Amino acid sequence: MNCPFCNYPETKVVDSRPTDEGQAIRRRRECLRCFKRFTTYEKVEKVPLIVVKKGGNRQLYDRNKILNGMLKACEKRPVSLNKIEEIVDEIEKDLYNLMEKEVTSEKIGQMVMDKLKEIDEVSYVRFASVYRQFKDINTFMEELNKLLNEK
Repeated sequence: MNCPFCNYPETKVVDSRPTDEGQAIRRRRECLRCFKRFTTYEKVEKVPLIVVKKGGNRQLYDRNKILNGMLKACEKRPVSLNKIEEIVDEIEKDLYNLMEKEVTSEKIGQMVMDKLKEIDEVSYVRFASVYRQFKDINTFMEELNKLLNEK
């Protein structure tokens, strides 16, 4: 790390502590030539994740889209905001653990439906009806029957 004051390439770490709820490390450094101190932050670099949509176009992953979809599906249901955020965190972690640069929107949608099915069946059916674009009541009933047969 070069000193920002004299550009000398050697510094020593004087103090380190976690910040941002453990997502980064704040380091106080001291230049070995001019002895001035400065602060640096160290974070894990996340590789950008690209979502391949049904039509083939690509866009950057946006966790807020998952969060908003789940909020709509869980509206007026006994599912807390903390639980929804926890699920979005799990899905995001699983997506990055796939170690793939691109993931399909279908894969993400299925992950959301699997999680919703575990916590609230009504929210699951709401999300599935929008995600799978049920065309008529028969398609809706097929999904409900699948859910009942799993029990």
